[in-house]
Amino acid sequence: AGFVPAVIHDHGKESIHVQGEFVALNKIFAAAGKHHPVQLKVGGKEHLALIKDVDYEPAKHRMRHIVFQAIKQNEEVEAEIPITYADVEIPAEKLSLLVLKQLDHVEVKAFPRDLPNELVVDPGKLAQVGDNITVADIKAPSGVTILTAPETQIAIVEMPKDQIAEADASAASLAEDAGKPEEEIVEDSTDSTEDKKETSEEA
Repeated sequence: AGFVPAVIHDHGKESIHVQGEFVALNKIFAAAGKHHPVQLKVGGKEHLALIKDVDYEPAKHRMRHIVFQAIKQNEEVEAEIPITYADVEIPAEKLSLLVLKQLDHVEVKAFPRDLPNELVVDPGKLAQVGDNITVADIKAPSGVTILTAPETQIAIVEMPKDQIAEADASAASLAEDAGKPEEEIVEDSTDSTEDKKETSEEA
């Protein structure tokens, strides 16, 4: 499967350029993501590190380069934590509305031991068009500071395109009815009144 070039950055020290087996590095990234510290062994020395960036070949989506950042257990680090959704009923989906997910991770700061595997948001409040979830709705665990702006939108409820088309068609129909000349309506009303009078006289 070949090898993938990698680099380990360490603050104040010279970067270490290495390479690792393609399969092994893919397994490490799949398990650790960009939020779980990993132990790297290079030349007999161990390095505690976070994965900071992974570069893929656009066509094959095959890993071609990986960047690690050396860290220390007693120093706070910045990392990307994935966002997941609580397994609850989403009112908007029951109404056939569209829940558009706009953010899949947030930046946090914490000691390596406090980095969570994920941050969970509750989509149960998404009920009507315009309802949204923002970073401010995330409850960060103890020891974790969220760096992403609190007003950043995570998900929002929108009306599906087919429903928008139906609403536009209904609005156009109402506008067409409202645009009919008043004379026609008045004449119909007058005719009806005259018919009533004739009926009354015959009676």
